[in-house]
Amino acid sequence: MEEEVKKDSVYTSTETTDKNIQINVTRLLETAKKFLLELFDFREDTDHEATIEAIKADISFKGATAWILIFAVFVASIGLNANSTAVVIGAMLISPLMGPILGIGMSFALNDINTFKRSLINLGTMIGLSLFASFLFFYFFPLSQDNSELLGRVSPDIRDVLIAFFGGLALMVARTKKGTVASVIFGVAIATALMPPLCTAGYGLAIGNFSYFIGAMYLFMINTIFIALATFLVMKLLGFPMYKYANVAQRKRYSTIATIVGIEVMIPAIFTFITVFKENQVKTQVNNFVKNEVRIIKNFQLIDDSYSFDDKVINLNFFNEVTEGEENILNNQLVNNSNYNKIKNFQIRIKGSDTKSFSLITTAYKEKREELQESKNIVAGLQKKITDLQETISSLNNRIEQDALNKNKKVIAFSRIAKDAKIRYRDIEEIGFASVLSSKDFIKIDTIPVVTVRWSVQLSDSIIAPREIELRSWLQKELELDTLFIKRD
Repeated sequence: MEEEVKKDSVYTSTETTDKNIQINVTRLLETAKKFLLELFDFREDTDHEATIEAIKADISFKGATAWILIFAVFVASIGLNANSTAVVIGAMLISPLMGPILGIGMSFALNDINTFKRSLINLGTMIGLSLFASFLFFYFFPLSQDNSELLGRVSPDIRDVLIAFFGGLALMVARTKKGTVASVIFGVAIATALMPPLCTAGYGLAIGNFSYFIGAMYLFMINTIFIALATFLVMKLLGFPMYKYANVAQRKRYSTIATIVGIEVMIPAIFTFITVFKENQVKTQVNNFVKNEVRIIKNFQLIDDSYSFDDKVINLNFFNEVTEGEENILNNQLVNNSNYNKIKNFQIRIKGSDTKSFSLITTAYKEKREELQESKNIVAGLQKKITDLQETISSLNNRIEQDALNKNKKVIAFSRIAKDAKIRYRDIEEIGFASVLSSKDFIKIDTIPVVTVRWSVQLSDSIIAPREIELRSWLQKELELDTLFIKRD
């Protein structure tokens, strides 16, 4: 009997313990739930009226806002031209493009057709003005070469979609909070980067590269659509009041229009997301294929690689020759490896260097090097001959002058006379000196010193005449001659 009482007491104690545990777990879960709700619930901090008024105030595009946009365009364009990330970030901070985009998202959430019209018109005007300003800048100050800041805005991927969407969510949460957090707004402006794509599109128009224009505008539209979508979702989640119309029929009509437009916007947004997501998957698997299947093979000397999403082609350019067997191995890895399921239907195009062609190129290079060396030797020999001839001529000149001095001590070295004459009379182009045999009675012969001068053709006779008199006087003193004739050549 006592044993049965003990068993019952044990069972009762066990049941009590289990109930206590259940109660404690339930309390813990409730406490955790309450904590999480308080942690993530931001509805109490929402200021509906202030948020709507703030967004509507930023939609306006006139006066100072227009000039701010133009200056932001020029700042962003300069940053792209200089490949300066800091300057581009500065343009993002001062750009007023975010206002109309938030207005579009809000108008859908509130069924406010008037705000939608105003936001759409202002956004279109901003886009047109931005493209025009950036076009003018890059038309007069083109890039010397395409840089990283520019090329990063012409090929959007899945990260740009996610940045725009989550950045838009962060911006709207900050906007709806009582006492808007400015740092959050600035951060979202930098992350979503609305201004640089427009400037890049303007650059594409300026140089006539429409692929740049289309790619940049594609990125801008992605950012615009998903920021507006994030605005719509946050305002619906927070239960912002719908815009009320006095006419019920008008309200229904506007609601229907807003719904249709919203669906028309959502469909391309979803399609864009799916397309960009697939392209990103393909890009990742192509990079992994090249890294894990191509570059690890020592025999392969890969120069570069590329792929085409539309043509479903992977291009591999090798320095060495690739055999048919090696190409088949790569194709089998691509088709049979589950890690490459997104690109298994891609075609591998291999471009390898021909060993024979490479040998011919090497031989031709060696021959040209030998010919170049031979030419250098010939040139060196000719230069030595020229130097020897110059020395011979100088020696002959010295001998001629020495003979003249020996024959007539009154004659000095002609080389000095010529140099001094050129210094004193810069208009002299050529001068000569000789002793001429002359006879007036055809019986007696005299030796007459004659200087032949050729003056610049630009000088007139009225200028040459007095200079010849001065030249004759100077030469008579230098040559110690009583008589000297000047002959004009």
